[in-house]
Amino acid sequence: MSDFVIAPPPVPTIPVLGETARFPVRRVYCIGRNYAAHAVEMGHDPDKEPPFFFQKNPDNLDASGTFPYPVCSCDVHHEVEMVVALKSGGTDIPVGDALTHVYGYGIGLDMTRRDLQGIAKKMGRPWEIGKAFEHAAPVGPLVPVTQCAHPDKGAITLRVNGEIRQQGDLNQMIWKVPEMIAYLSRYFELAAGDVIMSGTPSGVGPVERGDRLEARIEGFAPLNVDVV
Repeated sequence: MSDFVIAPPPVPTIPVLGETARFPVRRVYCIGRNYAAHAVEMGHDPDKEPPFFFQKNPDNLDASGTFPYPVCSCDVHHEVEMVVALKSGGTDIPVGDALTHVYGYGIGLDMTRRDLQGIAKKMGRPWEIGKAFEHAAPVGPLVPVTQCAHPDKGAITLRVNGEIRQQGDLNQMIWKVPEMIAYLSRYFELAAGDVIMSGTPSGVGPVERGDRLEARIEGFAPLNVDVV
């Protein structure tokens, strides 16, 4: 006899480089405006605000290499980010202990229905309609810390059809990975399977069907995504 009244949904996962076993995802936290130049291009002063986070759904993560253009939008933007995957968690984690909870890192795209997000902002409503839709977070395989250490610098770029659109460096993040983990753990109980998308550099812009996106972080294999 089943323990469920309906069939349980599959567990969302991210592939791991060199492994057949996959990383199970519990929650997805995304930090907003974590690169100063991006904060400015979005009309904000990066020196005057504390960190803030929104969430995507775990099943928004998509490692298929394709991004289906979403419905109800005609202005969908790319945002390249470093992905941080946790192997453990807790509450009130000290900054000095934060990196001990990291399993590995990867590359992701925070795809955004910018027109719908803009309407939500003007009306003072949550952003989920612009951020947490199906396939909204293309991701590449995670690289365990044992293979990549803890990257705190290195070029992060995005090309669209071979043309550079976004470029920055991980060392330009306003809130570093340990600070993000410590801050989140003050408000949430972090746990194994949690994923943090660590913000995007400037240059965000629209994509169209037929575009080829190439996301890179120095030291990682590129993430290639086709918009379909």
